[in-house]
Amino acid sequence: MAISFFGLAIFLFLTLDSDYTASPVSAASEGVQITYGSAIKLMHEKTKFRLHSHDVPYGSGSGQQSVTGFPGVDDANSYWMVRSTDSAKQGDPIKSGSIIRLQHMKTRKWLHSHLHASPISGNMEVSCFGDDNESDTGDYWRLEIEGSGKTWRQDQRIRLQHVDTGGYLHSHDKKYTRIAGGQQEVCGVKEKRPDNVWLAAEGVYFPVTESK
Repeated sequence: MAISFFGLAIFLFLTLDSDYTASPVSAASEGVQITYGSAIKLMHEKTKFRLHSHDVPYGSGSGQQSVTGFPGVDDANSYWMVRSTDSAKQGDPIKSGSIIRLQHMKTRKWLHSHLHASPISGNMEVSCFGDDNESDTGDYWRLEIEGSGKTWRQDQRIRLQHVDTGGYLHSHDKKYTRIAGGQQEVCGVKEKRPDNVWLAAEGVYFPVTESK
């Protein structure tokens, strides 16, 4: 089911840190900075599918909540909230090399990986794990910005490298027929490949916090 930018903005406003004082959240547009606290969709550059999850467990491997690539644009299960792993606050810009977490907005679980085999290709499984009160280093991803950019913007090509395994967030045109028919596998692979590249697409972002 689709979720409006207005509804998403209201949700994010209600989750603001108490010391966040910038202007209200806005619908992201080309070239804007992605900041901590933003809710975004990540688009796989090669196939244009969105990083997606839903309350459906894998039938193999870890048995955790499955993560897929989704072909449509208007689906609430493709929103992810960008969280820090340190003292960074909502509205802070995100530098290349930062360790981040992505929290699935609807189920509150974290984008996760480990050495379990992915269902289709046998690469490293990518799942969703934990909740608001449970997170571990298996949820940590290093942001790599392609090119000369120093902070994450919507029009930049990025890779996400899993800290514990070293695998890159990856997808390809191999599709499920049962647990998520028509959706494609998302997994982790050790090598840098063209299929590792993602871009921030639709979403609502927190404007950069002004220095005091």
